[in-house]
Amino acid sequence: MTMHGIPETEPLAEMFRILGDTTRLRILLACAESHGDVAVGDIAKSLNLSQSLVSHHLRLLRAARLAHGERRGRNVYYSLADAHVRRMIADMRAHAREPQLSRTRVRRAS
Repeated sequence: MTMHGIPETEPLAEMFRILGDTTRLRILLACAESHGDVAVGDIAKSLNLSQSLVSHHLRLLRAARLAHGERRGRNVYYSLADAHVRRMIADMRAHAREPQLSRTRVRRAS
């Protein structure tokens, strides 16, 4: 169905809902900044969160296909799911850093 059809908008809305949680977003940013796989314990320590809380959020991020986990021995290492997610996070960060347009300029663009 088209981009404006329910079958494609529902998964997008769910993805944005998941990204709307600041803890999950911080976890994704930690994965993005690691430029590789990072252990759950290292994410928890760097964000000053409990390991169980980080694990809970990582399960949700994995289910949304935003993060990828790989078990190595007793530890699970996480990274961003793929290049699409890495670009999306980088683009969102760049957009958030841009100066806000004045209301006048926004109205003209509409």
